[in-house]
Amino acid sequence: YFCLTLTFHVSCVLTLDSYEQRIGTALFQKLFAMEPESKVIFGFQKDMDPKSDLVVSSPRFVKHAQYFIQMIDKALSLLGPDIDILTEILLELGANHVRYGVKLEYYPSMGRALIDSVEEALGDQFTTPIKNDWVEVYGALSYDMIRAQKLSK
Repeated sequence: YFCLTLTFHVSCVLTLDSYEQRIGTALFQKLFAMEPESKVIFGFQKDMDPKSDLVVSSPRFVKHAQYFIQMIDKALSLLGPDIDILTEILLELGANHVRYGVKLEYYPSMGRALIDSVEEALGDQFTTPIKNDWVEVYGALSYDMIRAQKLSK
């Protein structure tokens, strides 16, 4: 029951037009505002405005913003009997993020940016249970990535 409720609440964003790009773009803009140094990972200057046309028109940025949301969708499909596969993927992803220059302190900011972006996208449809499920999903996904990142140091 928990997985079904969680999946339903998190997948409610799938009904939005262009949800991958909308939420992905908003969340990285919010992350960049909270963690200006994170912009450097994408090849932007630290002091660049996160809402700049240069940011949102960058193919690398747009692709990664969409990919992040797709990864969450994929992770939801692996809940249950495929959880071991998901864990392996997240551990590898966490180790890769060390090489990209992602810092551990970015993870909480990314979580806040994600929740704020989903809330913004859903508007009045964003409820406390939906928020709690998004927090749960991000916490679970980031846990293994953080663990891998700590092991890589």
